[in-house]
Amino acid sequence: MSASPTPSAWCADLQVKLMAALDAAWALAEASDDPAVIAKARDKARLCGQLAAEARKVAALVPQPKPRQLPAMIHEAFDRLDAATAPLVAEAARQEARDAGKPPAAQALAMQAALKKLKRR
Repeated sequence: MSASPTPSAWCADLQVKLMAALDAAWALAEASDDPAVIAKARDKARLCGQLAAEARKVAALVPQPKPRQLPAMIHEAFDRLDAATAPLVAEAARQEARDAGKPPAAQALAMQAALKKLKRR
């Protein structure tokens, strides 16, 4: 058996060979009326199916490569999110600028006093 570059390529090659063997077994069964030949063809078809299932399991064990770039759908979602939240961010920035000159709230003053007692600030 020749070495395949990847497990998925190996699985694809094996699937092709198994399909050819399956087709040959069914052709043999269709061409004959002998029950022994038909039974042998069924056994061969069952074996091909079992081997194909095992090959798919082996191929499933190999981790799929991670995409190097985010799909375009995710980029579009981020763009829509940025567009939807832009007015909120701008309003928050304006509110922060308005509140910059105001004295701190009573709760903030109490917290600052408590920190001074603990000699933290």
